[in-house]
Amino acid sequence: MPAEKHKPEEIIGKLREVEIVLGQGGTTAEACRRIAVNEQTYYRWRKEYGSLKTDQACRKKDLEKEQLRLRRAISDLTLDRLILQEAARANF
Repeated sequence: MPAEKHKPEEIIGKLREVEIVLGQGGTTAEACRRIAVNEQTYYRWRKEYGSLKTDQACRKKDLEKEQLRLRRAISDLTLDRLILQEAARANF
């Protein structure tokens, strides 16, 4: 079963819920049950989104997508260049 994909703004909201539970004296395990994620996911989210505001998290995801697109473009261009160099060597 594939993992459920959460949007950055949802993750930040859930992290705030955990902070409230912890502030009221609850445990991390209780807080994670409340937001319906395991503790490992909570710690990963906290590491990635802990200090971000909602708009910053959305911008971060947009930049990651753009970076991936640019990496693919560079790879394609590099491959094209190598093919052209090989073809040029074969013609002479």
